[in-house]
Amino acid sequence: MTRLLERTADLFALIGGAVVIFIVLVTTLNAGALILDRIAGLFGSDVSALPGYEELVRLSISVAALMFFPYCQMKRGHVAVDLFVARLPQVIKTALERVWLLLTAGIALFLAWWMVHGLFEKRDDGVITGVLGLPEWPFYAPGIAALILWAAIALTQIPGARHHA
Repeated sequence: MTRLLERTADLFALIGGAVVIFIVLVTTLNAGALILDRIAGLFGSDVSALPGYEELVRLSISVAALMFFPYCQMKRGHVAVDLFVARLPQVIKTALERVWLLLTAGIALFLAWWMVHGLFEKRDDGVITGVLGLPEWPFYAPGIAALILWAAIALTQIPGARHHA
């Protein structure tokens, strides 16, 4: 089971990275269009920026942002502050680690729960983007899946938890 979660977290991170690269490319194209518009303006002409650029980037970021969390959890790459626990006995450190893993899973599931509500609300209200006319609700699904995966990974780490400094 852990291997499947690890492979899935790898896949999510790769998809998130591909979406970030897409965002960079779209932003580069849009910036290029703005520069060309300035140049064309010198000759009495214009070049339009990419229509719907802002909403495309906003939706893409919403997909990419949460896709990295499961991988980060799998690698235990989150920030840890050991200032107050550095001198505690190992048994207490391990107990705290387990509590934090449980809290992490709980928070991820709580966020997933509310994102599911947001997805249904957007779908039921028929919310679409202003320029491109894309329905917004499907963009919630990758984030929900990422949060559930993040929680699953944190839960599988509880039995073998030990303080990582």
